[in-house]
Amino acid sequence: MLSGLTKFILGIFLAIAVLIGGGAAIALYFMNRTGIPPAKPVYSNDSPSVKAQAPKGTEPGGVKPSLTPGTSTKSSPKSSPTPTESPKATKPLPSGAYRGRVNWAEGLSLRSQPNQEAEKIGGVAFNQKIIILQQSEDNAWQKIRLEGSEQEGWVKAGNTEKVDEQQPEKPEQ
Repeated sequence: MLSGLTKFILGIFLAIAVLIGGGAAIALYFMNRTGIPPAKPVYSNDSPSVKAQAPKGTEPGGVKPSLTPGTSTKSSPKSSPTPTESPKATKPLPSGAYRGRVNWAEGLSLRSQPNQEAEKIGGVAFNQKIIILQQSEDNAWQKIRLEGSEQEGWVKAGNTEKVDEQQPEKPEQ
């Protein structure tokens, strides 16, 4: 009689141990599956074929880059993704326009019209120098021109700051 009771109690403990172990294994499995970040989505404007195309607002051969001393006229098969500093343009600013720079850390999307659904025609990097040409009627958008370029477009207002040209720029440390 005593051996039957011990077998019964031992069986219950064994069943509880199996249930706890199985539950822990399943919990660890699902925790590990949800802990893995999903793959980064690839959008059509991220593909290399789209990046290599010229912006729609420019025509090949339309605007030629100016050469600075020490540069060669050989064309390189790979273009540099970072903008190069160009000397200050002597072209006067249009009336009401002023120089500025992008202060949004992720950069901005350049759009063809002043609304969120408008076609993206390019981008502006963080800290890139721009010329603010005008504000939209609701002051939510700014029309800008990239400094050293003829490319113009609209960006969300509040993501740029006016650059004071009277004071020399302080080097970043």
